[in-house]
Amino acid sequence: MSKGIIIVGLGPGAGEALTLEARSILSGTRQVFVRTARHPSIAYLPATCQILSFDEIYEHAANTEEVYQQIAAKVCELGRRDEGVVYAVPGHPLVAETSVQHILRRAREEGMPLRIAGGLSFIEPVCTALGLDPIEGLQIADATALALCHYPPFNPDCPVLLGQLHSRSLAADVKLALMMVYPDEHPLMLVKAAGTDEENLCQLSLCELDRRDQFDHLTTLYVPPLSTPGSFQAFQDLVARLRSPGGCPWDREQTHPSLRSSLLEETHEVLQALDDQDPAALKEELGDLLLQILLHSQIATEESEFRMPEVISQVIEKLKRRHPHVFGQTTVEGAHEVLANWERIKSEERKKSGGAGLFDSIPAALPALARAQAVQDRARRRGARQMESGHSWAYIDQALQALRLSDSSEQGAQTMGQLLFGLAGLACEQSIDAESALRGAVREFATTYDKEARASEVRGG
Repeated sequence: MSKGIIIVGLGPGAGEALTLEARSILSGTRQVFVRTARHPSIAYLPATCQILSFDEIYEHAANTEEVYQQIAAKVCELGRRDEGVVYAVPGHPLVAETSVQHILRRAREEGMPLRIAGGLSFIEPVCTALGLDPIEGLQIADATALALCHYPPFNPDCPVLLGQLHSRSLAADVKLALMMVYPDEHPLMLVKAAGTDEENLCQLSLCELDRRDQFDHLTTLYVPPLSTPGSFQAFQDLVARLRSPGGCPWDREQTHPSLRSSLLEETHEVLQALDDQDPAALKEELGDLLLQILLHSQIATEESEFRMPEVISQVIEKLKRRHPHVFGQTTVEGAHEVLANWERIKSEERKKSGGAGLFDSIPAALPALARAQAVQDRARRRGARQMESGHSWAYIDQALQALRLSDSSEQGAQTMGQLLFGLAGLACEQSIDAESALRGAVREFATTYDKEARASEVRGG
């Protein structure tokens, strides 16, 4: 061959799976470099080929990314020779082959000739073993990449293939990620050496995934869909259907203003579930609240105002910007420094947006007690002298004294407001949610009074 790189796919492992193109290239070259010699396909390469592997790099590199970078650098170096280089990889070169992606990038930058000779990937034999049609929503992910995620990046209403589940320790990390979405008893299928004589299928539940010790570089995990729809996409599709011409007349009539009371009501029902410490009710009420959010987003989409991905991307960007200690190089000693950084960043944002007031972003529609606490909490984080520890007690004492001396309802109302404001400040000092505390006190009074009233009625009867 002439100067340049030819990358050959060796298929899943069976000799008959090698393509005619691959056989032609391999039989016509005297030297083949393979990513790893630890693959069944190597046994089927022509005897006339000198086979050189990069397995030694795996043993000395610090991590897999460094392995792929070193292999790519070496292959490109060999490609500059007059005779070029043939580099062979398991499966298809463009499926789950990170080293190939690095080679493609380097070759493009250098303008080096490069040819891909495709092969059968692990996907086709796995689908054959499972009887799957990949066009029906099949998602494909790398087990190593999933293990680094805090939340699975795919739709749980569609099937998933996780390739290269090569070890028990990796399976443990994959299990933790999947458990963020799927129930413990969710059925799974381990597919080993698909497309070879050693092919084997093993059914198990999610909670059992890391209790087996039968993983290698030819192991793929099949994750079936959830038994009932549970994805964000499914919810969005349902709401869009309700708003569509053939949907619900009531939902179609709704506007941003008309849904205002429903949003407020559902928010308070969530708070009620929190106050009651009722997980089942909280699950239901959070769903109702999310419905309101999706309805507003759907209306905005129809009116060409914005779309849901814009809502999500904006809040993701904001959270990353306001958490430089997580997503940047900033270091913090504790929560107090986190809050200080948060206020500094928000202040910079306000300046860029036109110098909005310090408290303008605190909704005026909040319950008065909650807004009083939010205002004081923000002022305290900004270092306001009036918010220093102990100030609230003096403020409350002054308000109580003035209330005793007030001689008009107007003056009394003003003084009562100051007293309540002082109590909200005291709640701030003691890290108490004043609104929740007051709701709890009202609920306790109502329950106690109701019991006493019922007992009195019984005695009177």
